[in-house]
Amino acid sequence: MIGGGDRADARRNRARVLAAAGEAFAEQGLDVPLGEVARRAGVGAGTVYRHFPSKQALLEAVFAQQLTDLVASGERRMARFAPAEAFFGFILEVVETSHRRGPLCDVVAADASWPRPVLTAAVLRFRQVLAALLEAAQRVGGVRGDVGPDDVAALALGCVTMLDARRDRPAGRRLVRLTLDGLRPHGSVTEVQGFRDGPADGGAPVSPGARGVRGEAVACCEECGTALAVRPTGRPVRYCGATCRQRARRRRLAG
Repeated sequence: MIGGGDRADARRNRARVLAAAGEAFAEQGLDVPLGEVARRAGVGAGTVYRHFPSKQALLEAVFAQQLTDLVASGERRMARFAPAEAFFGFILEVVETSHRRGPLCDVVAADASWPRPVLTAAVLRFRQVLAALLEAAQRVGGVRGDVGPDDVAALALGCVTMLDARRDRPAGRRLVRLTLDGLRPHGSVTEVQGFRDGPADGGAPVSPGARGVRGEAVACCEECGTALAVRPTGRPVRYCGATCRQRARRRRLAG
């Protein structure tokens, strides 16, 4: 019969192995032998194998623990901070954590054959917290309304890649913050606007309510979609120039 003290020791040993494995994989990559993990944890190799019979099992447990830690952080942020502050702080933490633990993210993403029930549950809970933080920030107008959790996750992954590519860490973090600013509602960075000197058929419609470079309201050419400044007086502008006006007229006559 296993006593309470033995169970407590087992839990402590497991936690020590997980912490040591996370540090070892982050510092030296995935080729670190389990013996090195045991040495860092201050336990015997048999203790490691008793809790984690393979390196894949250990990787899964380490990554699931990291996700669980992020979930707990996200829940604390929701309880303590304003919605937008909680959301952006959480995303920055996700980027920083993923940057430090990149090899783990790579192996989990690359090998879809793992059964990983523990990891699946951790990912689900992480997505739930991410969605809750995003929705709360959107409700108060802190985050633009046309993005979803998948968009945010993809953007965070891109920020991790960008941070990895910069040797100057402060400069990398500044770029990450500039990128995440695109999620704020005051910008229109994702709206595609045509250029007046571009080809007539190369423009794209501009979303209603869009603004030009000087803050003026803009519409779009009914024929090619090029952005047009709205006149404060007079008849509304419908076309970007004579070419599109004549093209539209010919189409009406043909119809």
